[in-house]
Amino acid sequence: MVDYYRLARPGLFALDAETAHRLTIAGLKTGFVPKAKPDDALLRVNLWGLEFPNPIGMAPGFDKNAEVPDPLLKLGFGFVEVGTVTPRPQAGNPRPRLFRLVEDRAVINRMGFNNEGLDAVKARLQARAGRPGILGGNVGANKDSEDRINDYVTAIRGILGLVSYITINISSPNTPGLRALQSRASLAELIGRCLEARGQDKTPVLVKVAPDLTDADVDDIAAVALESGIDGLIVSNTTITRPETLQSPNKGETGGLSGAPLFDASTEMLRRFYGLVGHRMPLIGVGGVASGADAYAKIRSGASLVQLYSSLVYEGPGLVARLKHDLAYLLRRDGFASVADAVGVDVKAAK
Repeated sequence: MVDYYRLARPGLFALDAETAHRLTIAGLKTGFVPKAKPDDALLRVNLWGLEFPNPIGMAPGFDKNAEVPDPLLKLGFGFVEVGTVTPRPQAGNPRPRLFRLVEDRAVINRMGFNNEGLDAVKARLQARAGRPGILGGNVGANKDSEDRINDYVTAIRGILGLVSYITINISSPNTPGLRALQSRASLAELIGRCLEARGQDKTPVLVKVAPDLTDADVDDIAAVALESGIDGLIVSNTTITRPETLQSPNKGETGGLSGAPLFDASTEMLRRFYGLVGHRMPLIGVGGVASGADAYAKIRSGASLVQLYSSLVYEGPGLVARLKHDLAYLLRRDGFASVADAVGVDVKAAK
């Protein structure tokens, strides 16, 4: 089978990363997307009353404005998370703000929650209402907001009933002061207000955390998560740290680092959270997933679902099918009858 992405990649990489991304979105919007084969039944995951055909999801940031969720689902993702969406449109940070680290199979971004705003995203979600597929909505606060918690409340109310779950994004490093909402008191207030905004609706609400947390931060977030009644955590966002192993000339760019160098740190953070809350709520593992083995490691470290994004820059859309095939093989090899059976086994074994 011809790998058309490998043929197209040199041309895409000749462009700056953001222009290439917009061309990719435009290509997906044409609808000429190969339909993925049916998923192996072994990969089904049931969470929050939702049946995921497989545990591999598209992370937010790729489809910020909910332009192409259905083409992405058609490619074989088990779920797609759109956003981050803020109540008001915002341009984000000045370009260039997205950088490939080719030598490291990584990406640095300082996008700054650039998006068309809640009204535009809500209109697109309304237009696709009733279509199949699990769709998450990632919400954030405007950079110049005087009441950031109210921004989350506004965004949640706007997309409620139009998505399968909602993610509260407090962990992006590209909106000054945003990560302060991860402190215990601020997080408790934020989650309380967001759950109040959800009201009697049953849409799951999750919180996405950073990988750059201290032990005390992890303990506080875990405690608030359990006390608050939220439905899950996503571990983790991009990192502001720079591993010494980075080789790319772009390694000094400001922003959040994602891709292969994030895998170990994000997986260790996942293990820590699973040890604290895994018996009470599901976790989604994100960070550096580029293979079936990577996804399997996340699952064994406590993830019920896994998301990816940066690896697609280097591998293209064919990665999704390869990853699912290899994950199913690994589960069967080790005698697991389902993804759920493998969740957290390495953490449990270490106790």
